[in-house]
Amino acid sequence: MVASDGVPEPHTGWTFLTSHARVLASIADNHSARVRDIAARCRLTERAVQKIISDLERDGYLSRTRSGRSNRYSIDPSKVLRHPAEAGLTVAALLSVLARDEVDRTGAASPESPAPDDP
Repeated sequence: MVASDGVPEPHTGWTFLTSHARVLASIADNHSARVRDIAARCRLTERAVQKIISDLERDGYLSRTRSGRSNRYSIDPSKVLRHPAEAGLTVAALLSVLARDEVDRTGAASPESPAPDDP
């Protein structure tokens, strides 16, 4: 939900993913997405998204190229995630789980989909 002033309503409680992961996944789904659209999708403010993009760019996970009045983002899939618990896990591995077509995101799981293996 978005408040009347255009700022997304904050999420309460904990979540599994960081805002950085959400922004990266959103960019992976659309490399020319506007900050406004990323913010709405991730339920963040535009200012927060701009800071996250700057963080990702500064640390080499993302680069941006100006294309007229818009940006085009490129993700380095070989970059390794920062936390020691994910040692060796690449951005590509993370995005293979997170980045999907909008049809997959909004559609129900198909009955033919295999169930995940039990541990």
